[in-house]
Amino acid sequence: MPPGSSSTGRLRLRRTTTSELTTLEKAAIRGLLETAFGDDPEDRFGDHDWDHVLGGVHYVLEDDAEIVGHAALVERELHVAGRPLRTGYVEAVATAPDRQGRGLGTRIMNQVNADIRADFELGALGTGSHAFYERLGWLRWRGPSSVRAPDGERRTPDEDGYILVLLTPSSPPLDLDAPISCDWRRGDVW
Repeated sequence: MPPGSSSTGRLRLRRTTTSELTTLEKAAIRGLLETAFGDDPEDRFGDHDWDHVLGGVHYVLEDDAEIVGHAALVERELHVAGRPLRTGYVEAVATAPDRQGRGLGTRIMNQVNADIRADFELGALGTGSHAFYERLGWLRWRGPSSVRAPDGERRTPDEDGYILVLLTPSSPPLDLDAPISCDWRRGDVW
């Protein structure tokens, strides 16, 4: 079995970079994400969302040759109370709608969590699906959020309560009520 892969039955979880994905695999992943996130304008998976996953590490769950699950891990710099932290930021977690509720997302996130704990000072993500991540060890950030934009730091109050973090062995002591900020990017900054 190739490095970065694990297999159980017909399922195989593969860890790969964007540059290692084929054009067909990228199209299949994007299609999976668009289907899983649905058509609601608030939740829909769009071009900026796709841009946010490129350049990171992809966790691709395959059933035979079909991609049935995905998550991406990208490096970002978050600041907590002004202190910069090397952060593994989780993006584009999805399971094919007809496969949800079978533990596939948990399987993917267990590997993502292990890699965050091994390689980063902090894990972070933005979500409204708190219960799924909290049962995997993620904590809700209670403090105010902001973005470090080109024109200065700006509050992101709509994100307050939707940011989750994963502590790692190299995390400094953190106050979950402290201010947290992310680096600027196009689209949804968190």
